[in-house]
Amino acid sequence: MASSFAQDICRICADICQQCGDECSNHHTQHCQECADACKACAEECRRMTGVAA
Repeated sequence: MASSFAQDICRICADICQQCGDECSNHHTQHCQECADACKACAEECRRMTGVAA
């Protein structure tokens, strides 16, 4: 049985990853841009897991 909190956890994870990605996008160093891409990909995947598309 799946956790009754799984959808909530994925939604929170998506929000956190999106905010991190947005912040890292403001910095122009390569490692920040790579972090931004990774965070935004994570946010997208977490949204898919909730059934909510971005």
